[in-house]
Amino acid sequence: MIGVLASPSEHEIVREFFELFKTPWEFHRLHGRYEVVLCAQDIGMAELSNYAAGLVVIYSGRRLSLDENAGVESRKHGGEACILQCGEFRIPVYGEHLLFGDGPVRESPPCATHFSELAGRKMVRVGYDLFSEIRTLLTTGQPKSNAAIPTLDLHISLLRDMIIGSGVTLVEIPPVPNGYRFIACLTHDVDHPMIRRHKFDRTMFGFLYRATFGSILKAFRGRMAWRDVWRNSAAALKLPLVHLGRVKDYWCELDQYVAMEAGARSSFFVIPFAGRPGMTATGTAPSARAARYGAFDISSQIERLTFAGCEIGLHGIDAWVDSCKAKNELDEIRKIAGLQEVGVRMHWLYFDEHSPMVLEQAGASYDSTVGYNETIGYRAGTTQAYAPPGTSHLIELPLHVMDTALFFPGHLGLSSEEARTRVRQMIDNAVRFGGCLTVNWHDRSIAPERLWGEFYVSLVAELEAQGAWLATAGHAVSWFRKRRAANIENIRQQSGGLDGQIANQSPDDLPGLHLSVHRGRKQCQESSI
Repeated sequence: MIGVLASPSEHEIVREFFELFKTPWEFHRLHGRYEVVLCAQDIGMAELSNYAAGLVVIYSGRRLSLDENAGVESRKHGGEACILQCGEFRIPVYGEHLLFGDGPVRESPPCATHFSELAGRKMVRVGYDLFSEIRTLLTTGQPKSNAAIPTLDLHISLLRDMIIGSGVTLVEIPPVPNGYRFIACLTHDVDHPMIRRHKFDRTMFGFLYRATFGSILKAFRGRMAWRDVWRNSAAALKLPLVHLGRVKDYWCELDQYVAMEAGARSSFFVIPFAGRPGMTATGTAPSARAARYGAFDISSQIERLTFAGCEIGLHGIDAWVDSCKAKNELDEIRKIAGLQEVGVRMHWLYFDEHSPMVLEQAGASYDSTVGYNETIGYRAGTTQAYAPPGTSHLIELPLHVMDTALFFPGHLGLSSEEARTRVRQMIDNAVRFGGCLTVNWHDRSIAPERLWGEFYVSLVAELEAQGAWLATAGHAVSWFRKRRAANIENIRQQSGGLDGQIANQSPDDLPGLHLSVHRGRKQCQESSI
């Protein structure tokens, strides 16, 4: 059991942190029995003597009165964000922090942990404010310069490593569905389901340029196969026939995803109303944000997708900023898709720190907007779904990989091989940390002029080969809710080590949870429940 000392203003973040690091804990009681005390406030020698624990872990980015008694030499390292060395982990830190030791700061990441013994117990001093860092990640998020680093998951790994490295046994429910290595969500933002609705507008002319001159330039640069140049050129020549209704609309390919995903169920986020650009934080959004279709216009496709087991969600316009408009948008999707529980991803990823409360008030089941337009990675620093601060029911399922971020020249502009390398690094992180890797492949991305379907098929195959549970966003959120509701009970010492069981598992068709038992020196025993 971990006893946590923190100021009341941090209690909400503390609770959420231990929903992500699912191990027995409670707020510290004076006469409580703990193997570990985690302290996030200033303490002195007299207080330390009251903590009946073999290990005390103290987080603070400020010099504490206890540091002098413990012989901890530290120095301020400015107020700017930087990457710190914490044991074997390199962790970005965004608030104030200390470095330990009296040597000069070198090019390698400076050390922010200090191990010692004091008053008969082991003590680890960590030179930043843990729960302040967690709050930053779950509200502001990380800059794109650190997008590739799962920072929150590293904070959990560091704490786990310090505990089991001190010889304390730890039990937890990891964010891994029983029988799998991680979760993968296949999602699709439906922005342009019909090219015939684009006549002499920016989208049509952009398509014609990219399908002809743009494709030829890519081929000369080795970024596109010549066979795809011919496919794009043929599509450009056929465009007048598409508008006349003589040739099938080659952007109308939502059903194709069902075949490409080979039995996996995916989520489609659909725009509710045509012709509405929506609002920014300061005024009207650019006119290009307005869609040329609404959910009603593709109701027959929505029906077929639902019949195939896919999920329909809201691709919101103003839902991020106005709860009344959010309710209207959600109701439109509920009416057309025949659903009660509807999740959200905002069009163009419009979002701010108040959006979770707005969406919760409107009745959204979950949100999956928190990610990057211009790169791939971990905006919230985690592979896990979480409850944003200020909410009581809404769950955020972060977005990690988006096709346009990978391939658009104005963003990463990667080749297929470069993109495969970058995505594989994120799959490796999902295998390491568990949680969910959320992928967004837009509706038109498998059609001319993008032709990113071959990459997508290989990505789905790779996720499956690496042991992912391929789930809709709604099912992934339901699994995380199941984990959040569970408790570890009846922990007891046995001849082979600790044992316990997971309580509050309601029967459902979701993968189960399992219990991990970690003993000193990172030895780990697992049992399925």
